Amino acid sequence: MASHITSGRGKRWHQHLTIDLFAHVLSNSIFHPFVAWMVPLCLRSVQAPYESTQFIASCVYASAITLLWMLSVINNRLAYGLPREVNWDDEVVVITGGAGGLGKILAEIYGMRGASVAILDVVEPEQGSEGLAGVQSYRCDVGDAAAVEKAKAQIEKDLGTPTILINNAGVVNGKPLWDLSATDVQRNFNVNLLSHFHTIRSFLPGMLASETGGTIVTVASVLGKVAASHLSDYCAAKAGLIAMHTALRSELASSSATEGADNIRMLLVTPGQLATPLFKGLETPSDFFGPVVEPVELAREIAKMIDAGESGQISLPLYAKLIEWMHVLPAGLERLARRISGVDRAMESVRQKSKGS
Repeated sequence: MASHITSGRGKRWHQHLTIDLFAHVLSNSIFHPFVAWMVPLCLRSVQAPYESTQFIASCVYASAITLLWMLSVINNRLAYGLPREVNWDDEVVVITGGAGGLGKILAEIYGMRGASVAILDVVEPEQGSEGLAGVQSYRCDVGDAAAVEKAKAQIEKDLGTPTILINNAGVVNGKPLWDLSATDVQRNFNVNLLSHFHTIRSFLPGMLASETGGTIVTVASVLGKVAASHLSDYCAAKAGLIAMHTALRSELASSSATEGADNIRMLLVTPGQLATPLFKGLETPSDFFGPVVEPVELAREIAKMIDAGESGQISLPLYAKLIEWMHVLPAGLERLARRISGVDRAMESVRQKSKGS
């Protein structure tokens, strides 16, 4: 099975136009301070008077954009603190679910850089990443605490103390709650939720003892913020991840936190639908407002923040950043919004197709 599915294959040119593309272009053009200040500078280059309406309006606009940009920077610093120093000569990366999909891409990114990477998965890596220098695979059921402890001991022996943990492993049952077996439910929570507790409990002490600290990446889902039909177990686990991540951040920031806690950086990832085999066959209700996220794009954003040593949150596509506002709506409007968006029909249609095939 391929590690990812290219969602753009077979699309017409206009189908690549999405609200995310327009938002990206605008944020890097007229909504960027540098570009905004180019307008009054250009006006002065053609000798526009200082008291002219055009010059004053352009200065006010550029000042407003700059102020918002500065407030955003200050907000991030207050929320997440200063970045930690990342030295790739000392970093050891652990990726759960790294045999395919998003995890495999991240393993390849760091493997090609020559970093030490440990892949934890129940299957062997797909062709590609296992051949990279510094990338080693360990057969491990991350839902089993004892197995994680055993893998940790072997990783420390082979590569050194892990300093970057990317919790990425995930499974999907895609059934209505009444069709879920006890085994389905247990497997879901073991892999999607409890594995994070097992890996953090195993690897965090080493990060706390490290002089350079460490980074913990929690790959959750937008479905942890807005649950969907036929995914009750998956959504519950992802919502638990978001709560766990927030609680751990608070514990590390507490005045009574253990020594070294201020050097731990945490990154929460809440993507929308990814073009991976995990949700193969699932059609997004709207290609414009809810485009499928390419794993390479998400991996690039994760790697950028890890490399910068920053804490924060990554939500792609654009609606994943705004979805929480749906809960502010009155119950009737929220139900109408869910019906229009098709969030509750998507997985049901996949299940019907699988029954018909």
